[in-house]
Amino acid sequence: MHDIALTVERPANEASVGGPTMKLRSLSVRHIGALMISLSAFGLMTSATLSEENKFFIKPVAEKKVTELPSGPLYWRLENFPTLKDAQRAAGPTSLAAEVADKIWLFTLGPKNGSTTGGTKVVEIGPLPPISASEYLLRVNRAGGAPGTKTPIHTHPGSEAFYVLTGKLGQKTPHGVTYTEAGMTMTGHGADTPMEVFNAGTTDLDELAIFVVDANRPFSSPASLD
Repeated sequence: MHDIALTVERPANEASVGGPTMKLRSLSVRHIGALMISLSAFGLMTSATLSEENKFFIKPVAEKKVTELPSGPLYWRLENFPTLKDAQRAAGPTSLAAEVADKIWLFTLGPKNGSTTGGTKVVEIGPLPPISASEYLLRVNRAGGAPGTKTPIHTHPGSEAFYVLTGKLGQKTPHGVTYTEAGMTMTGHGADTPMEVFNAGTTDLDELAIFVVDANRPFSSPASLD
């Protein structure tokens, strides 16, 4: 028998066994690293977006300070107008005009059964708890959020009234828990009442929070509910 010799020739472009393989591995590591960084950044952005979506939002709409309020039991009167200029022209000393949810609104603090020329009355909220101060802040906020969202427990140096645009609102205070739904109102309690406001429904909440408070005190303060 004859011995058979086998010769394996290395490709001309392969200087060593580890050459191309190491380059491939290095490239893969770089790609994987870049991918992990991209995924991490995407995860952070997604988490931030979800965190924002899961918060109870509060946005200022309009406010003013006054030194006198109308006499007698007070109500918030909500009216709609054709244009913002119309509402602003019709506004009185204790009125706030604003555009909210594709409608023009005039919010007026005054006696029951009042009316404003040119306006269409939507609702009255009251009577409001009495308040006495040297200066008053009238403010309208738009607020709400996804189902389950809620505010921190807090107080105001005056009263807060609610009108729900969409969804279902809940308010928890030492007096208990109350609810109101779209197209309905809620008259809040007096100054310094601890409260938690929350979305009590299964759809997004959108509501108007309307205030008359002592302008010389913090608008909102942390509180606790037993």
